[in-house]
Amino acid sequence: MPAALPLDLPALLAARERIRDAILRTVQWQNDPLSEELGVPLRLKLENLQRTGSFKLRGATHKIGRLLAGDNPPTGVVAASAGNHAQGVARAAAQCGLRAVVVMPVNAPLTKIQSCRKLGADVRLVGETLEVATDEALKLAKAEGLSFLHPYDDWDVIAGQASCGLEMLEDAPDMTVAIVPLGGGGLISGIALALKLQNPAIRVIGVQTETVAPWRTYLRDGALEEVPPGAHTIADGIKVKRPGKLTRQVIARYVDEIVTVDDNAIAEAIVTLLERTRTIGEGAGVVGLAALMQKKIALCPDDRAVVVVSGGNVDMTLVGRSIDYGLASSGRLMCVAVTISDAPGQLLAVLKTVADLSMNVRHVEHRRGELHVPVGMTEVILQMETRDFEHQDELRAHFAQQGLRVRNLLAG
Repeated sequence: MPAALPLDLPALLAARERIRDAILRTVQWQNDPLSEELGVPLRLKLENLQRTGSFKLRGATHKIGRLLAGDNPPTGVVAASAGNHAQGVARAAAQCGLRAVVVMPVNAPLTKIQSCRKLGADVRLVGETLEVATDEALKLAKAEGLSFLHPYDDWDVIAGQASCGLEMLEDAPDMTVAIVPLGGGGLISGIALALKLQNPAIRVIGVQTETVAPWRTYLRDGALEEVPPGAHTIADGIKVKRPGKLTRQVIARYVDEIVTVDDNAIAEAIVTLLERTRTIGEGAGVVGLAALMQKKIALCPDDRAVVVVSGGNVDMTLVGRSIDYGLASSGRLMCVAVTISDAPGQLLAVLKTVADLSMNVRHVEHRRGELHVPVGMTEVILQMETRDFEHQDELRAHFAQQGLRVRNLLAG
């Protein structure tokens, strides 16, 4: 019989009351187009609309409030984060007049770095991974007498994140499945507690990225997978290699399934969320939607699913690239190199073929003198907007009928 956890339902309800005035009760939107596409009623819990653009504000606010209510309130706090926890800590500390130091990897998204500074935090950029930043934050805590705020492995933080789960069930009392991004485990632990303590029949499913997936086999084998050095994902917010010990206790007991998605699927989900809701979700925030779109989660028609969109703090310099990436991986963006005779009218003929298929040309580049192009020929680079992969196949078939050599420059 596993030992009792220190958080029960009254504790979670009390935590929500403590932070009620500092956070937003975010919208939980039933999206009909997505529901029709996926075959089940689907609601999106839009934590990307939370103050600071992420659920992290919930846990940080609760933790700082508990510290200040203790016998030895801190004079300052320090945290390590790729961005969202840092912003939550910065805002929560500023609301209380506390000094906040946040240590971020040097490759943290610029928008998150700037947001922390605007909130008054002392930002230190150290190392290339969250693990190195965490080690530095712990050193600073000891050297400068600051209270270290762990992003997920803390019962007060987990209790704060549970407020999201309480709202989910109140707004969707008929829900049968909760789909939650999974990094260190703080959010899914809080949500799982909030849901399972009220309705144990609700399935709670965590979603990681394919390349950074320490939890992948945990529920089956009881062990965490080692993440390869240099593993990269566009979902930087859940790029966590050291999952929590406390969160493992909750996940082992209350999480039913863990799945993974690749960056292609994540990019497609960013585009889908933008089109369907007119809101931006960062890579880590949309992994749950990506898992549904990739059919990684088995749902039946009677299910009522809630997907948590956990954050929207995406670097604006990456938005365009992410959208193009998502469009390409879903068959809506095509880039090819076509070899044609270097004679008048040949380029016009190629463009007429594209126009006849109702494709929109985004970019044309005419290359002469390339070593891989035969003398007397030229290469044309075409980037086009297409409906789907079948639409792209139509164009390739037309070019083949015309005897033109085509190279694909985008995967698809």
